[in-house]
Amino acid sequence: MISFTVLALTFGVVFLAELPDKTALAGLVLGTRYRASYVFAGVAAAFVLHVTLAVAAGSVLTLLPQRILHVLTGVLFLGGAAMLLFKKGDDDEEIRKPENQSFWKVAGAGFMLILVAEFGDLTQIMTANLAARYDNPLSVGLGAVLALWSVAGIGIVGGRALLRRVPFALITKVAALLMTGLGVWSLWEAVRG
Repeated sequence: MISFTVLALTFGVVFLAELPDKTALAGLVLGTRYRASYVFAGVAAAFVLHVTLAVAAGSVLTLLPQRILHVLTGVLFLGGAAMLLFKKGDDDEEIRKPENQSFWKVAGAGFMLILVAEFGDLTQIMTANLAARYDNPLSVGLGAVLALWSVAGIGIVGGRALLRRVPFALITKVAALLMTGLGVWSLWEAVRG
């Protein structure tokens, strides 16, 4: 059964964490060069694959005893917050241009870019963590996919306008603060027993 609370929480956390990521910039660059719908199709398919893998990994973690699970998820959230606060920018990455504008070439380029760039990324780890924390893979998976698709859509269609209004540093700090809160809450639940 879908929990809209878990779905909304997952959406918020993943959305905020993904906004300052290189994926939004990659989507922006691809979206300015190629038809947006083609780019989005490839990027969206790659994100579905990533979320499926993350939710499966998180579901395995639910087999651990509750106290250990709370400690593990708390530490992972705090580690994710630290990664957001201390990561260096990846502005110099080059995106290879497909030779033509066919659907399969453009969507394939978007798919491969996201598949490689996001494997083991912070949001994939966070999604696994949320799946373990809430033991509701459908809600977590749906929330994460919708968040990642939203960020990709923003990056592809309106990334430049967003960056003029909301600085990456602010988005990163809000995401890190939210993750810190979730980490502390998980550790508190572990201590409380």
